[in-house]
Amino acid sequence: MAPTQEQVTAALATVIDPEIRRPITDLDMVKNIEIAPDGAVRVGVYLTVSGCPMKDTITRDVKTAVGKVGGVTDVQIELDVMSAEQRKVLQTKLRGDRGPEKEIPFNQPGSLTRVFAVASGKGGVGKSSVTVNLAAAMASNGLKVGIVDADIYGHSIPRMLGAAERPTKVEDMIMPPSAHDIKVISVGMFKPEGNSPVVWRGPMLDRALHQFLADVYWGDLDVLLLDLPPGTGDIAISVAQRLPSAEILVVTTPQQAAAEVAERAGSIAAQTHQQIAGVIENMSWLPCPHCDERVAVFGEGGGQTVADALTRTLGARVPLLGQVPIDLRLREGGDEGKPLVLTDPDSPAAAELRKIAAGLSKRASSIKGMQLGLSPNRS
Repeated sequence: MAPTQEQVTAALATVIDPEIRRPITDLDMVKNIEIAPDGAVRVGVYLTVSGCPMKDTITRDVKTAVGKVGGVTDVQIELDVMSAEQRKVLQTKLRGDRGPEKEIPFNQPGSLTRVFAVASGKGGVGKSSVTVNLAAAMASNGLKVGIVDADIYGHSIPRMLGAAERPTKVEDMIMPPSAHDIKVISVGMFKPEGNSPVVWRGPMLDRALHQFLADVYWGDLDVLLLDLPPGTGDIAISVAQRLPSAEILVVTTPQQAAAEVAERAGSIAAQTHQQIAGVIENMSWLPCPHCDERVAVFGEGGGQTVADALTRTLGARVPLLGQVPIDLRLREGGDEGKPLVLTDPDSPAAAELRKIAAGLSKRASSIKGMQLGLSPNRS
């Protein structure tokens, strides 16, 4: 017996668009369904744009889902492309009642997304490695996570996360690619092939950051992490202006020279009135391969020094969230696009990063800036 229209539609409802992460039936991507008496099924599917990088994935998933329906003897997929009007309808549907306005969703009243800006005083302290592994740890625990690679000049997040796809544009909305269940956007995804440098000045940096936050369709994220460039330059200032509720994570290494610079990076919160979520000390020690001793390759105490100094500067406790030991696999995982917290979650470095991620995920959100719906009594 041939399958019914309802059975095929129900099967298509299980197919999730790999970029938008919603069923293709909810996104009006099913053009038509034709069922022959012998059980052969032809499904017409709308792609958001011509040359959609996910068309092979969508085709495979639709064939698999419909092929499982009882009575189906063959599945044929016919791809088409949405019209400009259909894309506008989709854009409005995704943005909700706000329509296609270019606003930063994380600044809207009632937004439940925790935003962390990962900062460092200098380069080479492993800030991007920490960002990627924190994101991967949170995503593996079921959170919806996104990363903005805001280190415009030194962008490295796509490689470290293994995100090889390019973003897809739907009208003036950008669909970010995903890797390890993490949505990610980076200027490196928009550059021509090759390793050419980005030569931009302040206004262009600010514009790029705003586009990453407002034009990208992030969906309902639990956590958004921004990998900032080292220091206290234009991007750090733009983040404070564009995302005033973002909490700062300061990454440092144990040596005092790095700690002094990291303290300056964190002290920007005193001027921007942002909250510092805490300090992460990376490369804290090297486990001796021959014994159980810890080798302090870069000295000791830098992370706690930064936390204590920022506590005095800001007048509020800034905790040392964790100390991540040196692990060659952490570097190797970054080169291969495979975060250590996923490939070897029980290794000392991964365990510490997962502990930090769990702590950040569980902390209660501040009510600062949120409308509580209270009104004074009138007499």
